Amino acid sequence: MRGARFHGRYESDGRVCEHPTCREAGEFRAPGTRGNSFDGPGEWRWFCLDHVREFNAGYDWFEGMNADEIYAAQAPGSGWQTETPAFKPTAGIDGMPRWADFHDPLDAIGARAGEIKRAARGRSHAVHSRFTPREREALTVMGLGPKADRPQLRRRYSELVRRYHPDRNGGDRSHEARLQRVVEAYQLLRRAEPFG
Repeated sequence: MRGARFHGRYESDGRVCEHPTCREAGEFRAPGTRGNSFDGPGEWRWFCLDHVREFNAGYDWFEGMNADEIYAAQAPGSGWQTETPAFKPTAGIDGMPRWADFHDPLDAIGARAGEIKRAARGRSHAVHSRFTPREREALTVMGLGPKADRPQLRRRYSELVRRYHPDRNGGDRSHEARLQRVVEAYQLLRRAEPFG
C-alpha cells in the first residue's frame, strides 16, 4: 500500500468509502473502530476525500480517556518509556541500558551515551595497542591513523618525500628536518609488526 506524497491518498485497490451513503473510492484512511490507545489507532477505515474530511473534523483522539490519561498523553515526555530497538535487550551492543530501566528520559539518554563512549574507547584502545608508543608517534609524524595498512604507509611516505625534498622545492633546505623525521618514521614503521 503506497501513499501518494503530500496529500495522503492511497490507491484504492477496489476499496469503497465506508460512509453508509457513499459509493466513491475509499482512498483516504482514518483510525479504525478499535478503541484508541497509547499505541495509536487500531485498524484503518477508508473514506473518500469529502468523508475523511468530515470524519477528521469530528475525531477526538482523547475519547474514552479520563483527565489524568489526557494530561499524561499531552505531557512533553509522553511515550518516552516505549522500548525502541536501540534499547531492547537484543540491541547491537550488549549491556546497553533500556528505556524501561529509567524514570527520566535524560538519564536513559546519558547512560546510553556513556555506554557508547566506553565501547568506542575499548575499540580505539584495541586498535592503538597494535603499536608501541614509538610507532604511534611515528604514525603521527606520517599523518596516519592507527588503522593504516602497508600500502597506505608507502603512499604517504612517497607523498611526503616529494613534498619536503629540496630537489622538489627549488633547492630550499628549510624542510630538511621535517624530511629527516618522515624518513625515520617510515623506517621504523615499515618494520613494525602490524605492517608485517
